[in-house]
Amino acid sequence: QVQLVESGGGLVQAGGSLRLSCAASGRTSSGYAVGWFRQIPGQERDVVAAISWNGAYIYYADSVKGRFTIFRDNVKNTVYLQMNSLKPEDTAVYVCAASSSFGRKPLDYNYWGQGTQVTVSS
Repeated sequence: QVQLVESGGGLVQAGGSLRLSCAASGRTSSGYAVGWFRQIPGQERDVVAAISWNGAYIYYADSVKGRFTIFRDNVKNTVYLQMNSLKPEDTAVYVCAASSSFGRKPLDYNYWGQGTQVTVSS
């Protein structure tokens, strides 16, 4: 099994920055893809960014391109989401997920964290 724990969420003013962390433990080490998803109440989860196991392939949603950066430290088994120039529209629960293969849809991922709340005030 793979266990994922997110951290780094909080309340920030528009234009500010946050760095989210997704720490993984279990039977996988670096051989997994990780995606960050955000969920707004009443809506399905949408991918924000994803990164392949070796970091060779990275995907960003159009809404966050140029503002968010996903990167990973495989020694620490941690994937980060650096969020800059935050907007109120970014407010959501951010959830990380792991998969044995790269994907950008929730169904592509097998293991999910509990999520961390990000709130951006205007």
